[in-house]
Amino acid sequence: MKVKGRVFKYGDNVDTDVIIPARYLNTSDPQELAKHCMEDIDINFVKEVKQGDIIVADKNFGCGSSREHAPIAIKASGISCVIASTFARIFYRNAINIGLPILECEEAVKGIDAGDEVEIDFSTGTIKNITKNETYQAQAFPEFMQKIIESDGLIKYIQKDLV
Repeated sequence: MKVKGRVFKYGDNVDTDVIIPARYLNTSDPQELAKHCMEDIDINFVKEVKQGDIIVADKNFGCGSSREHAPIAIKASGISCVIASTFARIFYRNAINIGLPILECEEAVKGIDAGDEVEIDFSTGTIKNITKNETYQAQAFPEFMQKIIESDGLIKYIQKDLV
């Protein structure tokens, strides 16, 4: 599976309260959450994000509370992947559970700038910065995780096996 999109770039410690502010947690509707995604750190994000775009961030992306609302808001906003130097562990697991691809690759984080066009091949872990003609290597997802993401999340992956 491959994705391609324009990059939104953020720094260290982007926490779940910045990804989706707590004042909007009175709903779990993905489309409603997407309307407020990243607004406390980037007021223009929801106006500018397009289907397939990519978030790149430094260390500890998704720290803070363990709510699934954060990766749901990101995915529903149209983001196809988040690349970071490191992720908070609970965010990492929640992202995979809802089918949001995330990759750890410090080299890519250092080389990619906001606005760059990037293509990602999840089966190989290859990240191509089309804008700069550079390639970075993240660890490819294990096959079972690829299947979860392709199924649009853990629940749908399990449901396919039950039918």
